[in-house]
Amino acid sequence: MNAWNLGTVFGIRIRIHWTFLLLPLWIFSSAVLGGVGISSAISTLIFVFAIFGCVLLHELGHALAARQFDIPTRDITLLPIGGVASLERMPRNPWQELWIATAGPLVNVVIAIVLLLGLLLSAGSQPFLLQLAYANIALVVFNLIPAFLMDGGRILPSTLALFLDWLV
Repeated sequence: MNAWNLGTVFGIRIRIHWTFLLLPLWIFSSAVLGGVGISSAISTLIFVFAIFGCVLLHELGHALAARQFDIPTRDITLLPIGGVASLERMPRNPWQELWIATAGPLVNVVIAIVLLLGLLLSAGSQPFLLQLAYANIALVVFNLIPAFLMDGGRILPSTLALFLDWLV
């Protein structure tokens, strides 16, 4: 009810929470009111949407990794602060949990490498692609923080569970 369906990818429903719309509205109005001009505000919006495209791919990484262990994903919801892949259940095996939690950040690593290699091979200056590569690196670093709701908050306990008793 609070989110709208955008479609499906690999059979996984993609949704956008209504609060997500506040983000582009705030970014655009801040840019215009800040005097940078409409074309610059639109460029900024395009960059933000590109980042959220990477966030969607990140969440698909989690969902497809979970699918390898017969754990379905109900949906992926995009929020102003990121995205959430809603798995039907959590894995009971620490190796599975580690793989699923790591899959999202690994997607961002691959995106960053592809963008940086593309820039090197083209020998061109593409500020948009370079910034997007840096944004993906920042997403990896941020997601690896070992705090609840972050991927690092799932990676740390699952890694510890490989050496300690795993509580279900």
